[in-house]
Amino acid sequence: MADRSAIEWTQTTWNPVTGCDQVSAGCDHCYALTLAARLKAMGSPKYQNDGDPRTSGPGFGVTIHYDELAAPQRWRRSRLVFVNSMSDLFHPKVPSEFIASVFNVMASTPRHTYQVLTKRPKRARTLLRDRLIAPNIWIGVSVEEDQYTERIQVLREIPAAVRFLSCEPLLGPLPSLDLTGIDWVIVGGESGPDARPMREEWATEIRDRCAAARVRFFFKQWGGRTPKAGGRHLDGRTWDDMPATVAAG
Repeated sequence: MADRSAIEWTQTTWNPVTGCDQVSAGCDHCYALTLAARLKAMGSPKYQNDGDPRTSGPGFGVTIHYDELAAPQRWRRSRLVFVNSMSDLFHPKVPSEFIASVFNVMASTPRHTYQVLTKRPKRARTLLRDRLIAPNIWIGVSVEEDQYTERIQVLREIPAAVRFLSCEPLLGPLPSLDLTGIDWVIVGGESGPDARPMREEWATEIRDRCAAARVRFFFKQWGGRTPKAGGRHLDGRTWDDMPATVAAG
């Protein structure tokens, strides 16, 4: 079943995989890990598999949901779909054959536009480098600190209709940011009771680099105790630029 999303840069989430493991600083206060524990306690059948407590948690063990594969084929109206908001499709525990099935479903439903975001671009490159990627598939990487800008170079080697960056939670400046080959950048601050603050100059520098490179820029939130606590205005306005290749509704 599709979930109508409160995430500002998408419309629907589709989770054929749930669960993950922390791999970098942006995972420290993972919203999905917290949500999975709550869903497990509520008895949600998709979140009964526990992960390694050192890197994951209750209800957040990597779990494959074969019954979810056909869901997009039942959606008649076009949608902008964030794939695996509760996981990482390229997690090493997700079988390569299942990843191929997910891409086949996306290719077979060109009325939808799919957004695939990963912190594991090297596996994505290995699996996708020689694959013909459908024009309705976007692929992005998370870049929360400057030490992770190396993920961008790997992303450039992955075929995709749109390549994008999610700089959320933005935990520091990105002085080595190179936007060559990138189409879209999302910036956002962290939210939750232990949210780490984002400085305005970090966000405005990325915005200015996007403007200079003619890369579309989306400012998602300042963050705070709740996602909407700090609002969405940067320099007195919202920034909602999106790539032009979204499927028509």
